[in-house]
Amino acid sequence: MPDHTLDDAVDLLHTWYPPGTAEAWDAVGLVSGDPQAPVRRVLFAVDPSFEVALEAAEMDADLLVVHHPLFLTPVHGVARTTPKGRTLGVLADAGCALLTAHTNADRAVGGVSEALATALGLSDVGPIQPGAGTPTDKLTVFVPTDAAGRVREALGRAGAGQIGDYEQASYTGTGEGRFRPMVGANPHIGTVGAVELVPESRIEVVLPRARRTAAVAAMLEVHPYEEPAYDVIALADVGDTTSGVGRIGTVEEVSLAQFARQVAAALPLTAHGVRGGGDPPRPVRRVAVCGGAGDFLLDTVLGTDADVYVTSDVRHHPAAEFLEKDGPALVDVAHWAAEWTWLPVVEARLRAAWGDTVETRVSTRCTDPWTFRP
Repeated sequence: MPDHTLDDAVDLLHTWYPPGTAEAWDAVGLVSGDPQAPVRRVLFAVDPSFEVALEAAEMDADLLVVHHPLFLTPVHGVARTTPKGRTLGVLADAGCALLTAHTNADRAVGGVSEALATALGLSDVGPIQPGAGTPTDKLTVFVPTDAAGRVREALGRAGAGQIGDYEQASYTGTGEGRFRPMVGANPHIGTVGAVELVPESRIEVVLPRARRTAAVAAMLEVHPYEEPAYDVIALADVGDTTSGVGRIGTVEEVSLAQFARQVAAALPLTAHGVRGGGDPPRPVRRVAVCGGAGDFLLDTVLGTDADVYVTSDVRHHPAAEFLEKDGPALVDVAHWAAEWTWLPVVEARLRAAWGDTVETRVSTRCTDPWTFRP
């Protein structure tokens, strides 16, 4: 039996970069390959280009992990008369699977924007636009004190009380329950028509909203009362301060011109190079970055304390209007170069997880579409 299968690789990559966090228009995940096939050699690249597919075949790779989707827009066939069909054909002939992590990798911890921030030497890094937190509820139930333990256990088994690396977390207070069973009731404690006072525990747990139905059902199944008193409250989303869109952090203060030179030195060489917009002597300490095309964040970055925004593919008019507002300066870098910084990060994560059972390589083939300057 192989040490690891393609299914194992997909599970691992999807744990780090959950497909559910990708944009609705995106196309991420396993594109081709047999989930039960062994994975011993993995190539990482930005683009699933024909040249990269040939590199994977020459390496005898079992898996090609890319950032950009091969099929971002729908196709009706993959004949080798088309560029995408030729790429997929080379991979299929070589027995190499294809896996894409795109916008799900952009915003993740250890993802593309974070890798770019690290490559540029940023410290104290956080998201420009924090991600949404997991929708969460709080369930409160009142139960006779002698039955509180089994209710807590049932809630824990149903997925309630999971907080980070802790499980079965709950709060219990004590008090006095008061009720009077009416005609038709079949009380576990007390008699019909008489007011009953019972020592009770108030149990509170938080739980993912997706587990609401299961948690309530589990609680009702073990609760001794015929009609338990409980409530479920939807909690406010406080966001995720670790993942999200873009990154912002701090560098040792330098001029904008010097910072731009540092950016150029940190990224792979491309014909596009590095361009700056703003006053070259301007001091730079706070830096915002977004891997890939980041002009959708321009208005958000204006509301931060960033001195400069590093991204790619900023169009003429949005760039001019941004700079006219006396906000941060701009540094525009090659799209491919910015996102390439993620490849050594994900390669290192896989090697740390699988050790010597896997051979890996980061493709250094420049697939930026801008290939020369006259």
